[in-house]
Amino acid sequence: MDTAAAAAAGPKLFRGKPRRNNVGDEEEGTETEDEEVEVEMQEVDEEVTVPEEREKRPKKRRKFSIELEDVEMHSESLAPPPAPSIQRSSTPQAALPTFPLPALPNPPSKATLALQGLDKALVDADIISPSKTLHIPPDGNIDGGTGLSEKMRKRLVDLGITELFAVQTSLLPFLLPSDPMHRALYQPYNPPRDVCVSAPTGSGKTLAYVVPIVEILSSRIVTRLRALVVLPTRDLVMQVRETFETISKGRGLKIGTATGQHSFPHEQVQLVADHSTSLRGGSSKVDILICTPGRLIDHLKETPNFSLQHLRFLVVDEADRLLAQSFQDWLIQVLAATRPPKNPLKHTLKDLADTTLTPRSDTTPNPTPDALAPAFLHLLPYPDVPSFITERKAASCQKLLFSATLTRDPGKIAALELRIPKYFIVQGSSPDEQEDAILDVVTEKFTMPDTLKEHMIICSAYEKPLVFFHLVHAHDITNALVFTKSAESTNRLVRLLNFFQNARTSETSNYKNIVVQAYSSDLPTAERKAVLDKFKSQEIQILVCSDLISRGIDISHVSHVISYDSPVDMRKYVHRVGRTARAGREGDAWTLVEEQEARHFKLMMKDAHHLSEVKRLRIGEKQLAPLIPHYETALSHLKDLYSRS
Repeated sequence: MDTAAAAAAGPKLFRGKPRRNNVGDEEEGTETEDEEVEVEMQEVDEEVTVPEEREKRPKKRRKFSIELEDVEMHSESLAPPPAPSIQRSSTPQAALPTFPLPALPNPPSKATLALQGLDKALVDADIISPSKTLHIPPDGNIDGGTGLSEKMRKRLVDLGITELFAVQTSLLPFLLPSDPMHRALYQPYNPPRDVCVSAPTGSGKTLAYVVPIVEILSSRIVTRLRALVVLPTRDLVMQVRETFETISKGRGLKIGTATGQHSFPHEQVQLVADHSTSLRGGSSKVDILICTPGRLIDHLKETPNFSLQHLRFLVVDEADRLLAQSFQDWLIQVLAATRPPKNPLKHTLKDLADTTLTPRSDTTPNPTPDALAPAFLHLLPYPDVPSFITERKAASCQKLLFSATLTRDPGKIAALELRIPKYFIVQGSSPDEQEDAILDVVTEKFTMPDTLKEHMIICSAYEKPLVFFHLVHAHDITNALVFTKSAESTNRLVRLLNFFQNARTSETSNYKNIVVQAYSSDLPTAERKAVLDKFKSQEIQILVCSDLISRGIDISHVSHVISYDSPVDMRKYVHRVGRTARAGREGDAWTLVEEQEARHFKLMMKDAHHLSEVKRLRIGEKQLAPLIPHYETALSHLKDLYSRS
């Protein structure tokens, strides 16, 4: 039964997928259907009838186990050797070294941060003490270290100038070296260094550049435009012209101005000698030109033969304000006019032959003399001849920058294209405090004259006119400049003060009126000059003006400066108070600050490290009470005047 059942079940059991060979075989395969049946029948017979042959199968298994043993032995041989046993020492090991926890480095100081990125020339500036002076010998061959000629020293002494101020003591010897080669009008192979000067108002900056220019240009033979002085306002142009004419008396130098005060054709006739012939070297009737930037650009573009190639000096006074003006990019155009073109027109020998061998006729006009500066000679119609001189010629123009608030903006300084600049800074610091003095300039810590007394009065907007009237009469203020925020405010304050004085005079017989006059841009130039002359002659006691006059105007007898409208920034404050306490004289500066402006004004002074220098003055209601009736009368008259107009 069992055998038959096994035979019957056998074929079903072994059919299907190909049979895999034993473990020891290398190949696998399939057999045909007949061969599979025979093999299956033989295996069944072996299992049923020959049980002894079953012992042959374990032999194959034994072979497989032997192979496994060989694999295990081989893997054991590849295993890493056992680690040696570590014998621990009885003595304890030394402790590991300890390190401090990581910490941030100390931040750099404020001074270090402020000095980063500055021009090295500014860091190496000459610091001059404001108290430094130098006596001018009246005659003899010894110049006393001033570098001035005997003729110039005699002229200065005749004008009452017996000593040089701080900025002049250092700048004059630098601009007037003893070597005659460095005083030449043209220095194409060794051009002079440029100069930047930062000095307080009233320290003699104008004279510091007028004297060297007159000294060097006095050696000229032919009249060429050799000195150009650029100023921000017409009034300052007229003042500087007077200084040049006074210092250069007897030298034969011709001085001109261009401000737009006269018509453009009139200025062209005054400045240029030849208008008909086209000259590469230009033509000029003046040696020194003092102008405003707008009018200068007009002449550069529209005036024939107006050339700047012969310039020996380019002076930018009140440099911070002028550099801030972008009118027609005046600075870029002026600098380009002083430099020779980089790619001039090349001329060949054939061009020269054509121009020189052309036969002349009786009708051919005589050649016009055309003189070019050494750096511009390649513009002449002559061929380029090889020479052993390989140095390139440069313009001989020396730039001189002056300001009480010299800009520290690197972009604006770079726009000037300064040549190895030399900085002179008048600062109240000792020579050992070089870094502190430069830091004061960088952080805009401005220097005020030692003889200046500063005051501030905080009041309401309604009380401010009353405080102003009280200040003028209680402190007997005359010879004063009063600054307002606009031309409209100037006119209104003058009218209000006149109405107030008339109301007070009608009640008080012994009261003497103060002569007050407005000075603003609304006035024509001639009238403005007349008002300024009357104030200088002390026919006018108080001059109410806008910031038009706050730059550079030198009026020696001004003893008081009142800021009726407080300045919006520190630069305006510096230039306003700088109209008094000039050239060693004493002066007072008063600032009326409205209550809502007090915080901003104090913060501005604190940032400039100047708050402690401004003393607060308190004026009570009892002091203002007697003035209120006259003030109300003046207000009613002012209201009627404006309502009628």
